[in-house]
Amino acid sequence: MAIQSTPTPLYEKISLKNNAKRAVEIFILFLLVSLLAYRLVHLRDHGLEWQVALVCELWFTFVWVLIVSSKWSPVSYKTYPERVLRRVTELPPVDLFVTTADPQLEPPIITVNTVLSLMAVDYPADKLACYVSDDGCSPLTFYSLMEAAKFAKLWVPFCKKYNIQLRAPFRYFAGNVTKFSSEECSSEFQQARDTVRDEYEKLSKKIEGASQGSIPFDFTGEIAPFSNTERSNHPSIIKIILKNKEGCPDALPHLIYISREKRAKHLHHYKAGAMNVLTRVSGLMTNAPFMLNVDCDMYANNPQIVLHALCLLLGTKHERDCAFVQCPQIFYDGLKDDPFGNQLVVLYEYLVRGIVGIQGPFYGGTGCFHRRKVIYGSWPGDIKTKNSGLISNGELTKAKSLDGFGSSKQFINSATHALWGSSDHTKNLLSSLEAAHQVASCTYEYNTNWGKKIGWMYGSTTEDVFTGLAIHTMGWKSLYCTPNPPAFLGCAPSGGPTSMTQQKRWATGLLEVLISRQFPIYGTLFVQLHFRQCLAYLWILTWALRSIPEFLYALLPAYCIMTNSHFLPKYFITGLIRLVISRGQEPTILIPTAIFVIYNLYYSYKYFIIGLSIHAWWNNHRMQRITSACAWSFGVLSVILKLLGLSATIFEVTKKDWYASSDDISADRGRFNFDESPILVPGTALLLVHLIAKLTMLLGLRPQVSHNNGSGPREVVCTMWVVLCFWPFFRGLCGKGKYGIPSTTLMKGAILATVVVYLCNIHKLKRDL
Repeated sequence: MAIQSTPTPLYEKISLKNNAKRAVEIFILFLLVSLLAYRLVHLRDHGLEWQVALVCELWFTFVWVLIVSSKWSPVSYKTYPERVLRRVTELPPVDLFVTTADPQLEPPIITVNTVLSLMAVDYPADKLACYVSDDGCSPLTFYSLMEAAKFAKLWVPFCKKYNIQLRAPFRYFAGNVTKFSSEECSSEFQQARDTVRDEYEKLSKKIEGASQGSIPFDFTGEIAPFSNTERSNHPSIIKIILKNKEGCPDALPHLIYISREKRAKHLHHYKAGAMNVLTRVSGLMTNAPFMLNVDCDMYANNPQIVLHALCLLLGTKHERDCAFVQCPQIFYDGLKDDPFGNQLVVLYEYLVRGIVGIQGPFYGGTGCFHRRKVIYGSWPGDIKTKNSGLISNGELTKAKSLDGFGSSKQFINSATHALWGSSDHTKNLLSSLEAAHQVASCTYEYNTNWGKKIGWMYGSTTEDVFTGLAIHTMGWKSLYCTPNPPAFLGCAPSGGPTSMTQQKRWATGLLEVLISRQFPIYGTLFVQLHFRQCLAYLWILTWALRSIPEFLYALLPAYCIMTNSHFLPKYFITGLIRLVISRGQEPTILIPTAIFVIYNLYYSYKYFIIGLSIHAWWNNHRMQRITSACAWSFGVLSVILKLLGLSATIFEVTKKDWYASSDDISADRGRFNFDESPILVPGTALLLVHLIAKLTMLLGLRPQVSHNNGSGPREVVCTMWVVLCFWPFFRGLCGKGKYGIPSTTLMKGAILATVVVYLCNIHKLKRDL
């Protein structure tokens, strides 16, 4: 691949700074600091509730500083894919990685559509190789891919001949997509479309029949290796399903199936381990300088996405400015008003774009293009030498000293070519099979640097953020690709338990990164992580820790009502100046009220200006409170148990819901549902505590206080707000079936609520004494 010198840029960097938004954020910060100052001035005049409020608000102020810093300099990138061929004489190869782990939670038809969309992108087929990692070692997944390969011989040429924009067949053949006018469709096109649709329906029925067991597997031929396998105990299985034998750009890309070896007594490191096996096997077979990884549900929605990504990868003046290109996670058939708060639209639109303007976006685990040399541990300043070596991080590294890559000489040779940026590595799929099985074995990584300095990092269930942090710490930057139409589309989890499980895994993994050897502050002080990028990482890595102050702050109104005390200022005054100079009289409730009103108006306005409704804002707000109380608190508990050696964290695969079309979506799909998972107990307990507090107030069971120092309308309003935020749980108290809180969850929540109320009463008695 030769790059021609040309003044025409491949991308344009656009600043999105907004001084009005900055002013609002700074004003909110000023109010938070003012409230902290007021609490400190009056600390001796109040009890425990005041001290708890001070600590919680101190944490909220810290988090707000992280947010303001992360959002301060937002940028966007506009790419020009039509200019790529003017810049290079030959397009570089790209390896495509698709990961799946459980055919029950991730139906093979979803994986098949993702693979087909990637094979049909607008890029020479001889420059692409698609690798599918099946961590469930499922014959169903392999069978589905074999059948999909047959269908691809019709689908890929059809898409490219007629310039079809939707390259995932299930989306293209959805009822609301295939309506064409007579002027738009020739009879030839209609006939071709009908033929392809009929074949896709046959493919879907075959996969559905195999999934339901109506089509029994014949464990002979290609499926024979699956005859005596178990999900967590099997040898490596690597199958070349499709091979572009002639190297023809108009044929089909390579398609390789990989199920790495697993044994009961060997660690396999979940998705990070699977990605490292994909990296090694692809390094032996095709060794493309760039790699794309997507989850099995994230299909290619923009057929030119590879060219868009190359605009950024090839268009930077220095390689160090682009270690990887991250695309945002966007979801198809998203429920109206985002009832589970997991579509992340506002998060990507504002905060992530701000982080893009620092050292680059976090690695998000899917929809990301990587430089292979960076994944191999290359530093930004690495250069080739005349002595067949590299100057890596100031030290001479020769091929014979690359022991950290493992014992396979063939793979070390390919890694050396990748680190040098050489393209003359021999690419022969069949001759690489034996070595591929070796690097896919469960013992290959022993006494190597895989998961430590090379490849995807081990030690966290959020291997994506962990790996991205390691890359940024070395001094690399990353870029953000947001083409129109969106690069990839996936399916968001639906239902309360599924959303909570995903959030718990994220919170657990992020906290594991926070306490790991890649601590961001260390990377800033002693390595090459930018200071504001460090603050951005602290923002995301402390998600789980936020559950503690947020849960305590949510309990404060109920505590104050039951003990007849207050944690908010009481009296109104005319200005904020007396905040500091007034010591004999409590200042105003104006400050916390202003924080509450301005903050919520500011964020609801953000939803409004990007076309979302006020209902969407409210859904995201209440789900943030529910997620913090339930999922994030369990993330903290999981890490504590891990540190104590009582339990190990596990990677819980999120269930992917499959809908062939939008007509299949149930009207009740957006309603919060429950199961017997303990993750829902904290939310249930918090709601019960507030209901008990209101009942205590109504029955007049609170202690009497003098000098008007008891709780008042402020605490009552706060209690009502908490109940509104946990309204799905309130409905669940009277709901039935999956929309009702199970009796076991309700009982556990009641026990926890009783303990909290008992502790409140104990403290009240001690205070009275």
